Amino acid sequence: MPFVQLKDVRIHYDLIGPASAATLVFSNSLGATFSMWDAQIPALTKQFRILRYDTRGHGESPATPGPYSIEQLARDVLSVLDALQLDRVHFCGLSMGGQTGMWLAINAPDRLHSLVLSNTGAKIGTPEIWNARIDAVRKGGMKSISTAVMERWFSAAFRANSPEVVAAIKVKFESTNPEGYIANCVAIRDFDVRQAVATIRVPTLVIAGTHDAATTPADGHYLADRIAGARYVELNAAHLSNIEVPGRFNSEVGSFLVTQ
Repeated sequence: MPFVQLKDVRIHYDLIGPASAATLVFSNSLGATFSMWDAQIPALTKQFRILRYDTRGHGESPATPGPYSIEQLARDVLSVLDALQLDRVHFCGLSMGGQTGMWLAINAPDRLHSLVLSNTGAKIGTPEIWNARIDAVRKGGMKSISTAVMERWFSAAFRANSPEVVAAIKVKFESTNPEGYIANCVAIRDFDVRQAVATIRVPTLVIAGTHDAATTPADGHYLADRIAGARYVELNAAHLSNIEVPGRFNSEVGSFLVTQ
């Protein structure tokens, strides 16, 4: 498996697609790995070279001592891009991955051609919510919250119609390193760019899910209303819209990126 060795962590990644094409980076949500983007690969590798990576503390990227910050996670991305000699990229992040993209767009806009912010927010949740989740994982491990997380990640209709998909993702979620998960919870808890997003000038697509209770359509509208020229799309899905409605997700992302 390919890894990039950074100063204090090895980041697991996957880079596929034509070397001559523009690179599209996918950044995973909290509690997921880069495999969450599997449904995007067949459609989007026709036009892009795709870089996926496991965020620090997830999948095959080890959990270094926490807590983490979104800035730290975003600097990991910059270091990976440098190591792979990728100057500018398109960036698509979901939830925590979207916040990573916001930091990059605000602080390193010269590294981005465009930005897709999916099912995310300039601030997600409250300190009380995140502290309660951190306490639950410390006391009961990942399995203690996995059922509730699946209910947030997927709509009731999807859970009923695709139980095997949800079950497989639940197993992967439960295998997440608890310390890595907690460290990343802190990163999300402490991230707030509600004022700074108005400075983003990178071409941006905002994707929200109609049934997303974690990062609501209101969160998506907040971003789209404040980022100059941003396009807003709402999908019939909950939090992991790229998995719940992959065809529509791929179509919206692909049609946006080819104009950039």
